[in-house]
Amino acid sequence: MTVKYVDLFAGCGGISLGLHKAGLQGLFAVEKNPDAFSTLKYNLIDTHKHFKWPGWLPEKNWDINSLLSKEGKELHKLRGQVDLVVGGPPCQGFSMAGERRASDKRNKLIHSYLDFVKIVRPRVIMFENVYGFTLKFSNSKKHKKLAYSEIVISELHKLGYTDARGELIDMSEFGVPQRRKRFIVIATREGFADKIFKDLFDGRKDFLKSRGIPERTTTQQALSDLESIHGTDICPDTKGFMSGISSKAQTNLQKYLRVPKKENYLPDSHRFVNHTEEAEKVFSYLLDEAPRNKRIMGEARKEYGIKKRNVTVLDPEQPSLTITTIPDDFVHYSEPRVMTVRECARLQTFPDWFEFKGPYTTGGPRRVKQTPRYTQVGNAVPPLFAEQVGIAITKALKK
Repeated sequence: MTVKYVDLFAGCGGISLGLHKAGLQGLFAVEKNPDAFSTLKYNLIDTHKHFKWPGWLPEKNWDINSLLSKEGKELHKLRGQVDLVVGGPPCQGFSMAGERRASDKRNKLIHSYLDFVKIVRPRVIMFENVYGFTLKFSNSKKHKKLAYSEIVISELHKLGYTDARGELIDMSEFGVPQRRKRFIVIATREGFADKIFKDLFDGRKDFLKSRGIPERTTTQQALSDLESIHGTDICPDTKGFMSGISSKAQTNLQKYLRVPKKENYLPDSHRFVNHTEEAEKVFSYLLDEAPRNKRIMGEARKEYGIKKRNVTVLDPEQPSLTITTIPDDFVHYSEPRVMTVRECARLQTFPDWFEFKGPYTTGGPRRVKQTPRYTQVGNAVPPLFAEQVGIAITKALKK
C-alpha cells in the first residue's frame, strides 16, 4: 500500500521531503506564506512531482482558515482517502526563544488544525511543535492550568483518537547534526500509536546504517566541505556577494546530503554575509576565547563586544544547538563569520539539490509578509527525521 497524506502548515517542505524519501504519497500541502510555498512548490511539486494535487484546489499558498471555509465540501469528500495528516502550527507563541504570550493569535491555529482533522478523519496524525508547547503559561489566567500539549491531546481523544500521546524527542538521536528538541504527537483511531513510536525508536540504528550515516553526527561532519577555504565565486542570485564552492565529500553525512556525482560546485543559497572589519574582529575573538555551543548572553556579552541579544559559537565536535531563524545567532566553528543559509540547511539535513526561494533576509514592515530563506530553514522539520517517522507509520499501517 502507498500511504497518502496531507501536510498542514507545511512551510518550505521539510516534513514532506522526508515523507517523499520514505515512499509516501502527498495529496496536497497547506502553507500560508508565499515565499515558503514557492520553495515547496519548486522542489516537491514542479521538480519531483511528489504531490497528486486535486483538481478542485488551486496550486498556491493557502491560509488554513480560508481553505476550511471555502473548500469544506471537498474536504469532507476526502474521508476514507487520507491515511495521515502531518504538520505543526506556527510555534512563535510557544517558543522559549520568544515572549511566550498565551494571547498570541498564532496559538489559535491549533484549533484550525483540529478542525481539519475533524472533517477529514485521517487514520493517523503526526503533530510537531516546540518544547515550550508542553509548558504552562505563567502570564495567563486562562491557560496557566493546562499546557497546549494537554489541550491538543484531550481534543484528539474527543475526536476518537483515543491513543493520542506525545514524546519530547531530541533529533540528534536520529542522525541529525543538531540538538533540536521537539514535541511529537502521534495519534490513531485504531490503537497503534505506541507501535509507531516503538518502531521509530527501534528502527533508527538500522535506518542510519543503511544510509551510511553515523548514529551521532557533528557540525563539522555536516559542514567541512562548505568552508570558505575551499574557494569562492560570484553569488549566482545576489549582486555584490560571494558564494562558497564545495570541496569533495569528506564524511558519509556529506555524501548523503550533497548533489550526487558532483565534487566542486556552488551549492544553492551558500551566500556569505558581507561582514564589516569590526564584526570579523569580534568573531575572531569569539573563536579564540568563547566557550563552544553555549549561548553568550546578558552581562557576558560585554566581555566579547557583542551588541545583539545572544550569540553561540558552534562546536565542530558536537551537534549544533537548535538552528533558529536569525542568521547571526551562530558563529561558524572555524571561520570568523555567521552561517550561510545552506549551512543551516545542512544542519537541518536538507540535501543540496533542495533550492530555497525568496529573499535571504528581511526586516522592518516586510517581515510581517515575507518569510526569508533563513526563516524557512529555521522553522522546518529535519527531513532525515521526518523520513524515519514516515517509515515507522507506513510499517504500522501495513500491519
